[in-house]
Amino acid sequence: MASEARLYTFSSETLEGLRKFRLGTSRASKPQAVIYMIDKGTLEIKPKDSMAEVYTSLPEIPDGLPDHAPRFVLLSYPVTLNSGRQATPYVLLYYMPATANNELKMLYAGAKELMRNTAQVGKVLEVADEEDILGVEEILKE
Repeated sequence: MASEARLYTFSSETLEGLRKFRLGTSRASKPQAVIYMIDKGTLEIKPKDSMAEVYTSLPEIPDGLPDHAPRFVLLSYPVTLNSGRQATPYVLLYYMPATANNELKMLYAGAKELMRNTAQVGKVLEVADEEDILGVEEILKE
């Protein structure tokens, strides 16, 4: 991870936003997600837009994702587990569309573990399209 930490950066605002999102969603009653991207010029990992738009349902998320570029999606998703227990898993959706170019695939692959550790998520789920994203709820119930 040391080499990733030197290559990719987070602004102090982004780090604070990650912390607030993690703490603020731990007891959320509805899904919450924020999309992050890597600025190719500066290699800074930051929210997709300056407002750090929060998506509140799984079907909304694909609308915020590009067709040909990877993204990181932090997701806090309250579910009733198959055991009947309530839980709010905090996961990283590693969005990697099949049509992404190799340069972007490598860029995001190199930052995946840094993003996972910095955001302090419990699990990373790889998704490639809208169908995968909509299927996340079933995976989280297990």
